[in-house]
Amino acid sequence: MTEREGGTAKAEGRLTEYLRSADLEWELGGRDGEYVVTLPGEKKLRTVVSLLVRPRTTSVSAFVIRNPDENHEQFYRTLLRKNLRLTGVAYAIDTDGDVYVRGEIPTDALDAEHLDQFFGVVLAASDEAFNELLALGFLGSMKKEWAWRISRGESTKNLEPFRHLLEGDAGQSS
Repeated sequence: MTEREGGTAKAEGRLTEYLRSADLEWELGGRDGEYVVTLPGEKKLRTVVSLLVRPRTTSVSAFVIRNPDENHEQFYRTLLRKNLRLTGVAYAIDTDGDVYVRGEIPTDALDAEHLDQFFGVVLAASDEAFNELLALGFLGSMKKEWAWRISRGESTKNLEPFRHLLEGDAGQSS
């Protein structure tokens, strides 16, 4: 084993130790050195994070929200403004327009303190912005869903945070 491989193995050991001690749900990913971690959220029920441990840097990628249906300019402006307040990560989009939080940290920095801070930043970027991004990019779809549920007497529980935006168009409440 080379010194570089040994450093990666040590970092992976520290990572798995942290994941176990933090009682986070995780599994090995499909690539060598990949760990897939599920972070519990409040607005977004969970954020799935991929960490790819490499000799020098560990990349982090977490899906936030799919490509918006509407208000693209305002949606992406909001993300760019939010990027100014993020530390160590940034919002990015893939070729389909889906939004991710992306970042890299030195593999040598994979210790409990840094991991706790880093996962906190990733979760905050995904979870805290989620409802705002939903309202910006999917309000039309949510209005249709609200009206459909109201008309059939279905539960509107998961749409409750948006009631103030949706109720007027439906003309009813649940």
